[in-house]
Amino acid sequence: MKQQKWILRMNAFSVRKVSCSILTSFVSIAVAYQDLAAQDMRDSSVMYNGIKLPHVWPPNDLDPASVTPMRIPYLEAPPALIPINIGRQLFVDDFLVQETTLTRVFHQARKYAGNPVLFPETPEELRIDARGNQEAVTATHHGGVFYDPSEQLFKMYYSIGFHGALGLAKSTDLVTWTRPNLNMYGKNNIVLPKGINWAGLANSVWLDLNAKDPNARWKLITNRTTYPFGHAVKDYQQYTLHTSPDGLHWSHGVKTGKIEDYCSFFFNPFRNMWTFSLKANYPIRIRNYVESKDFLATPNWENSTFWVGADKLDEPDPDIGDTPQLYSLNSVAYESIMIGEFYIHLGPDNQKCIEGKFPKLTEIKLGFSRDGFHWHRPDRRAFIEATRKEGDWDRYYVYGTTGIFLVKDDLLWFPYTGYSGVSPNGSKGIYTGASIGMATLRRDGFASMEAGQKTGHLV
Repeated sequence: MKQQKWILRMNAFSVRKVSCSILTSFVSIAVAYQDLAAQDMRDSSVMYNGIKLPHVWPPNDLDPASVTPMRIPYLEAPPALIPINIGRQLFVDDFLVQETTLTRVFHQARKYAGNPVLFPETPEELRIDARGNQEAVTATHHGGVFYDPSEQLFKMYYSIGFHGALGLAKSTDLVTWTRPNLNMYGKNNIVLPKGINWAGLANSVWLDLNAKDPNARWKLITNRTTYPFGHAVKDYQQYTLHTSPDGLHWSHGVKTGKIEDYCSFFFNPFRNMWTFSLKANYPIRIRNYVESKDFLATPNWENSTFWVGADKLDEPDPDIGDTPQLYSLNSVAYESIMIGEFYIHLGPDNQKCIEGKFPKLTEIKLGFSRDGFHWHRPDRRAFIEATRKEGDWDRYYVYGTTGIFLVKDDLLWFPYTGYSGVSPNGSKGIYTGASIGMATLRRDGFASMEAGQKTGHLV
């Protein structure tokens, strides 16, 4: 009966308005699964879902100059048998589908009506420089938003200013946020202060609930820190890795080697690997890949492997016309797959934005992966879009956060940053007027299989 439970779980989720025919031989599945389990014990390259990884891993034969969408080997040649006993199974691709007359429909996130949920309010966030300019930036950059069961609170790490300090906010419901008085660098909520020896632009934070070492429960990468004491890093391309027991007090940094300025990381529990999503230019923005079982023992980032970029299916913005670029890529494991947030940069280039005093345009699109490297991106619409309407808080420069989303009740909650380009005192600029909002999606609601007004089937 255990095999029957697996099959029913595979077919029960993400289906609506449809009559399904489910045809399976439970006896053959049971025998085949026993064979696969035995094979898995012999071959560590076979994943939990039956996918066999290639001998060369990560793949190093991809062309950064290509605009052809990434090939997905496990969709082109699925395993003969697919175990489905890990997580709920989502119909985001045809990996589990033998045949169907249904239509797959993808769904976009819904922006929370009370947005933004965190916006510039404190003296540090509303600081005016000597020239009278006011950034007024509260932004994830990648930051991180996680539920901490030890305090039964949601925690948000965010940037105070574009190149500013790393701040902390807490919430019980994801929409009402308070700034704790940490009393570490003044009576405020600053975790790491601004400065070349401290917080950087690309702070990326992760809560590791499975950490064996209690002092490594929190993890951080940053590109302007040798915290707490050390020699100044004079080049923003130098990153360091840190751990912490409480998300406040961080270890000395472990250097990674130099790379570009906007990197992040995530954990792939299906392979027990830390994955580093590294910015590179060829000559436009793309992502490189490095993985390591030990967070602090990551290979030299300078030897990273090309991973993925925007491709010909990412359409330019009609009013800008620039070639789309992959600004960043974050991921998180959800049920049986990896969900990826692709930050697609639509232009203009930074110099035009600086001269025109307005933000660049980026939007969030989704991808799905069953091995943590190859990304299937069937829906190229913006999952969370910029409004493009002057005066809106999320007019331009929309992006997410490390960890991507949180599960609360029957919804998935996606924190995201948006820029208006205008501060409360009227200052305008490329990195001015940023706030943080929330978007939601029904749980498991990335895609549904629909029959419309007719009867359909799915095997």
